Amino acid sequence: MNLLLDTHTLLWIGTHDPRLSRAASEAVSDNRNAIYVSAVTAYEIALKVTLRKLEFIPARPSVVQALTDYKFLPLPISVRHAEHAGTLGLHHRDPFDRLLAAQALVEEMPIVSSDLAFLSFGVKTVW
Repeated sequence: MNLLLDTHTLLWIGTHDPRLSRAASEAVSDNRNAIYVSAVTAYEIALKVTLRKLEFIPARPSVVQALTDYKFLPLPISVRHAEHAGTLGLHHRDPFDRLLAAQALVEEMPIVSSDLAFLSFGVKTVW
């Protein structure tokens, strides 16, 4: 199965955060699953580090390095993703979450996230 990681999920994997659920951890560790990290996540992390709202995973200086270390796959943002994000309901306005939701819907993959806002977009989640 293809799975898309939410930003907090990638961070929690990298820091072995106990908030990472057992189901999420098992899904990400299952070699039968292809794990994707969106360009949206790289942008969100870089922006929050620049704004000093986040300290990135000390052992991995970049999202690119985390992809390599964990053998996760990159998911670029396409015009189709961006267009779909613009059509989603306005009940959740976070642009990062909207793009992740659109990618999950367009690519037909669940998102690994504890954020219940994705359910309002009709995105399947693993948590």
